[in-house]
Amino acid sequence: MARLPQAFIDQVLDRTDIVDVIDRRVKLKKAGKNYSACCPFHQEKTPSFSVNPEKQFFYCFGCGAGGNALGFIMDYERMEFREAIESLAQAAGIDLPAEDVDSAPQVDHQKPLYESMERATKLYEGFLRQHKDRGRVVDYLKRRGLSGEIARDFRLGFAPEGWDNLMQTLTDEVSVSNALTAGLLIENDKGRKYDRFRDRVIFPIVNQRGKVIAMGGRVLGDGKPKYLNSPETPLFSKSHELYGLHHVRKFAKNLNRIVVVEGYMDVIALAQFGIHYAVATLGTSVGKPHLELLFRRVEQVVFCFDGDEAGRKAAFRGMEASLPMMEDGRQVKFLFLPEGEDPDTVVRSKGAKHLEHMFDTAAPLEQFLFEQMGEGIDLTTMDGKARLSKLVAPYINQIPDGVYKTLLFKSLAERTDMDVESLRRLREVQETPNHSEPNPQPYSDMAPPPVDDDYDGHSQFENGPPTDYDDTNPYDDMAEASDRDLGFDSGFNDGVLMRALGLIALHPPAALLVADEMLPDSSDKAANLLREVVALVRETPDMSTAALLGYWTNTVEGEALSEAAAKEVIDTENEINEHLVAILNKLSRDRRVNLLRTRAHELKSAPYTELSNEQKRELVTLMTEMRQLSGRD
Repeated sequence: MARLPQAFIDQVLDRTDIVDVIDRRVKLKKAGKNYSACCPFHQEKTPSFSVNPEKQFFYCFGCGAGGNALGFIMDYERMEFREAIESLAQAAGIDLPAEDVDSAPQVDHQKPLYESMERATKLYEGFLRQHKDRGRVVDYLKRRGLSGEIARDFRLGFAPEGWDNLMQTLTDEVSVSNALTAGLLIENDKGRKYDRFRDRVIFPIVNQRGKVIAMGGRVLGDGKPKYLNSPETPLFSKSHELYGLHHVRKFAKNLNRIVVVEGYMDVIALAQFGIHYAVATLGTSVGKPHLELLFRRVEQVVFCFDGDEAGRKAAFRGMEASLPMMEDGRQVKFLFLPEGEDPDTVVRSKGAKHLEHMFDTAAPLEQFLFEQMGEGIDLTTMDGKARLSKLVAPYINQIPDGVYKTLLFKSLAERTDMDVESLRRLREVQETPNHSEPNPQPYSDMAPPPVDDDYDGHSQFENGPPTDYDDTNPYDDMAEASDRDLGFDSGFNDGVLMRALGLIALHPPAALLVADEMLPDSSDKAANLLREVVALVRETPDMSTAALLGYWTNTVEGEALSEAAAKEVIDTENEINEHLVAILNKLSRDRRVNLLRTRAHELKSAPYTELSNEQKRELVTLMTEMRQLSGRD
């Protein structure tokens, strides 16, 4: 059977939420920033099985099972590798690639697309700074109140007038083909190729890993459409992306809510005023994949839309998508701004605190549901009560069983004088004149509607056992730590190297900081695995945690990486980079000191008077270097 390309496997893992995959099979409970349950792979009464939604991997502190979503499916469903990846691909709505012969080289078809998007982004950024017509877009951005710093943070750009500003920079057919596939160019019926974005402010759209995957552009003149997004491409699926989500993960700390607004400028303006937790959809209404992304990070989502008909239709769709996800503890709220206002204008005229107070006091989902469905219904009549029951009960029935669902049924029962059990049997959604099917493109004439937590001293899995490492001074006793056993029964007993591997597993790009001379020269399992991991990340620099673990699915190496990542106490990217370099530099220094010490011991074994002048000078040099490497000089 033909092999599946690695790029396809990575794409499936990128589109898969491990929390959703596991929760459909093993009921998970929120535990701090992670999720926990009793392990499905061994008998236990106290939960020791944890899932990290940010890094997309699981680990059981009881039996040592761990890995990504693919590994979980293989173990839980007793599936072979290909069957499991096909199952995840189907769930993510990704078509299987064409069959490749086994001997065919594995080609990453997405990498050149990412490179094409990045080159175009830099080109448009450069035009915003230097193009002769940049004054028009600079004036526009200034009128909208944007600072140069916020424009830089969101990588705003300028596509000048003309059909080939980007096209002229593409020097070969391969580059042109990649730009077409990435949606940067258009080819008409006559075969002519030209720039998609012309005379527009450019808003790069980035994925959760910070890579540009699409673009949005607002026209500067009177052209149509006013807003234009990239089409669906192998990199970009608008139903699975949110504008501003990467900014939220990068800048928003101690996050407890995310606000969904209608356009790019709202997201950017709020960020400029210190509200770094706004996102916008990209030419589509809010759907389940969007909400999965949001609830993976926070318990509260606030929809902030205009109060006009289009805004209320968008909010209603958001409510419909939210209902099946309203587990106890989650909250959805709705804020409708006065006519002529949007988050951009409100935050500029009344300030961030005023707008955040409006978020605080926004209508909860149940209020919005009853108000929308009860519009025009007279509850003083029996017919009105029956009508409201038939309208509302089916929506409540979409909510997962729990306290919140029960309370909603009780509230409906009080309004309609019906008993709860009768209401629970009303499951078919009724269409009403007031709520006919909304327009599938409600944002055609507006901006396409369209987290990293601080280290808190807890392990990646907060319910897991405490780390084996003393974080008060992680480097002073590094040599002694190297003799520690992290608990692996498969030969991975170098605690320091396993800590380095755990850090890389949590943030694979950190491996790019590892120079060859920093790598250990020993042949034990941990050293071999570290060299393999570094080599792998060098080939795929943007690798995620889930993808890295996927390379060692169902192997002792994969189990070792999962456990090392689960026990690591550092989780912010900058700290991971710093600690990894410090650990490997310390090990490299220790190896050098050991070599020097061995040679010095050989020289000292002979009487000093018997040493030649050259040996005496060598001994002095050895002692000086040892003191320097040990930090005593």
